[in-house]
Amino acid sequence: MWNMKGPQNLPVPGRTLLVLFTTFTAWCNSHLRKSGTQIDNIEEDFRDGLKLMLLLEVIAGERLPKPERGKMRVHKINNVNKALDFIASKGVKLVSIGAEEIVDGNAKMTLGMIWTIILRFAIQDISVEETSAKEGLLLWCQRKTAPYKNVNVQNFHISWKDGLAFNALIHRHRPELIDYDKLRKDDPVTNLNNAFEVAERYLDIPKMLDAEDIVGTLRPDEKAIMTYVSCFYHAFSGAQKAETAANRICKVLAVNQENEHLMEDYEKLASDLLEWIRRTIPWLENRAPEKTMTEMQQKLEDFRDYRRVHKPPKVQEKCQLEINFNTLQTKLRLSNRPAFMPSEGRMVSDINGSWHKLEGAEKGYEEWLLNEIRRLERLDHLAEKFRQKAAIHESWTDGKEAMLTQKDYETATLSEIKALLKKHEAFESDLAAHQDRVEQIAAIAQELNELDYYDSPSVNARCQNICEQWDALGSLTQSRRESLERTEKQLESIDELYLEYAKRAAPFNNWMEGAMEDLQDMFIVHNIEEIQGLITAHEQFKSTLPEANKEREAIQAIHSEVQKIAQYNGIKLAGNNPYTTITPQSIDSKWDKVQKLVPQRDQALQEELSRQQSNDHLRRQFANQANMIGPWIQTKMEEIGRISIEMNGTLEDQLTHLRQYEQSIIEYKPKIDQLEGDHQLIQEALIFDNKYTSYTMEHLRVGWEQLLTTIARTINEIENQILTRDAKGISQEQLHEYRTSFNHFDKDHSGVLAAEEFKACLISLGYDVENNKQADAEFARIMGIVDPNNSGAVTFQAFIDFMSRETTDTDTADQVIASFKILAGDKNFITAEELRRELPPDQAEYCIARMAPYTGPDGIPGALDYMSFSTALYGESDL
Repeated sequence: MWNMKGPQNLPVPGRTLLVLFTTFTAWCNSHLRKSGTQIDNIEEDFRDGLKLMLLLEVIAGERLPKPERGKMRVHKINNVNKALDFIASKGVKLVSIGAEEIVDGNAKMTLGMIWTIILRFAIQDISVEETSAKEGLLLWCQRKTAPYKNVNVQNFHISWKDGLAFNALIHRHRPELIDYDKLRKDDPVTNLNNAFEVAERYLDIPKMLDAEDIVGTLRPDEKAIMTYVSCFYHAFSGAQKAETAANRICKVLAVNQENEHLMEDYEKLASDLLEWIRRTIPWLENRAPEKTMTEMQQKLEDFRDYRRVHKPPKVQEKCQLEINFNTLQTKLRLSNRPAFMPSEGRMVSDINGSWHKLEGAEKGYEEWLLNEIRRLERLDHLAEKFRQKAAIHESWTDGKEAMLTQKDYETATLSEIKALLKKHEAFESDLAAHQDRVEQIAAIAQELNELDYYDSPSVNARCQNICEQWDALGSLTQSRRESLERTEKQLESIDELYLEYAKRAAPFNNWMEGAMEDLQDMFIVHNIEEIQGLITAHEQFKSTLPEANKEREAIQAIHSEVQKIAQYNGIKLAGNNPYTTITPQSIDSKWDKVQKLVPQRDQALQEELSRQQSNDHLRRQFANQANMIGPWIQTKMEEIGRISIEMNGTLEDQLTHLRQYEQSIIEYKPKIDQLEGDHQLIQEALIFDNKYTSYTMEHLRVGWEQLLTTIARTINEIENQILTRDAKGISQEQLHEYRTSFNHFDKDHSGVLAAEEFKACLISLGYDVENNKQADAEFARIMGIVDPNNSGAVTFQAFIDFMSRETTDTDTADQVIASFKILAGDKNFITAEELRRELPPDQAEYCIARMAPYTGPDGIPGALDYMSFSTALYGESDL
């Protein structure tokens, strides 16, 4: 409330009083001329109260009680009282100012009354940044003249003496009216007159001051200066509103342009990553087998190169893509924009799904590679074994068909027939002994077919020949026996020693051939236990050699006995033993070969034992590292989860701590690389199992990538919380309170609140969402805000976004529409010319390119629809 105490507050009579009369008269006339009335002498013209009441009606925009038109003193006093009562009704406290003094023409009282009117209706309503009246007007002058040299407005008297401040005010708002750079501080009269003339001619502000009076006075009158300056404020207030509106629009458009740029970056990065995944998966799903180990080893090396070189940058791109998406959504929420929805197929969930398919294909490809290598190794071993056994069998069967088809028994003597019969019995024994080898050959050929051996046709053809020949031998053997048995009754028995020799020599010879075959047999093992089993079996075989040697000596003794009897009885032996082709020399030769093969087998087994011991060392070396790294990764994951829930220090402290924590994790990378090297050595050694650890390199890779992604995501969440806090003006205590409430209801420490947990949290914060229809609808509305994807869970970031939105003010579509309406001069549309005049060039062109043509009935050619454009900025239309 204004407190005007009357004449004692007026300046002393004299030159200053004259200045006030001049200024106040001009101020009054500037308002009264709208009604076609003018005053010449304040003392005289206000005495009857009529012009005073008219002045108040003009400046207040209200009707006063009907004035009295009589000439009597009482009529004049009544009119003045009506005017004074109206002034008092506006909150002005009048002290020592009465109607009688005004009617009597008291100059000081009249000036005091007019000054009260000026303060109330021209100055009181001025408001600049929470300051009002005189202080607000002074702040406005300081802000507007701040960029101008030689201008320093600190008061309403001497700061205006050189006239530069008046010219600066005009130039700031209408630069085309004044050439400010030509003004000189040492020529105040010219400066003042220039400002007064320009204001009167172009701004409709009457000349209220005299340049000579201002320059010639040590301290110009403050009230006169304030009265005149207030006219400038009101004249330029419209421009001030336009500037404020333009600033608001610029701010909104800048945010929108930045968000669009972030959206375009996300779309490109997502497209590139999805394209890479699309191109990579078919390569990983290619299961075309190779014929040789060398070709499969090259495929394995290509896969390792993919793991080491090509995939790690894509893991970083995927992590950065998620961080960019979360940052963009946070900025959109902070600027009250709708959430960003990427193009179809480019959501984070779509990328994660494609990535999951990639890793599935990657795992399947690696398993297929290792299985193929095992298969080819097994095939090589079986093929070599087949060739050895087939060669031995073919060597044995060579000439057997010719022997079985000869007709020697037709012209033979009885003794010769008996010899042939005994010989045939020995052959049958030998034939039966070879049955096992034929079955082994067939079984190996079958296994090669089942394992898809590339040279299966030749194997099958050779196996078929062996089987057909074996069947033929069986038939021929049966036929020859029948022929011999038909003449057996006519034949005498053959020398029992030859027969005994043949019977014992044949199995012993077969045993030696089997022993030589076993001693030369290739073997493949995968661990120490298997090679030790082969060594044990070999030792058992060596323990049977003394008994075998006794059998050899016994067989040789039979042959020696035959020679002794023949020599003793003077019998001339005709050729070799008729019952067998196995000679004592061949038995000794094969026995010597067995004796040589035994130490060779010993050496081969010991070399394989050394290789398996080396492989076991590689297993232990890998296991020792894996058993440390696996628990370390799990511990770090748990610690990150605990850090994200606990509230130790400010957000900046937490961010610093997390970045230090991230650095410590990155410094652990050499150990992961060392483990990769150990794993490569294991794969190169064709080691497929490890009993010393349950961790595989694949598990540890996945754990390491999850650890890097988790720490990056946690850091991003803290950065978004800082961004929210700074943008919304949330204090550290409020964030602490939000986190405490969130953690209290997060019973399972999962980092998110289920719907019921979130409802309980809202109730604890004072929200009325308990069980009734209205409360349920309110809770559904809030869940739509914090969980737009209907996942059933509320993150802490969504929780603080909601709480900050509930407690802070943000730009809205209505505010932007109101700002555009000011720029458009209260029209329902705006033109391109108005946008280019009020906005910076880039943002003006941005609006022109995106605004739809205005279709209202009051439109003009080129009119633009700023209302639909503003609602589209906030996702409230389909524009």
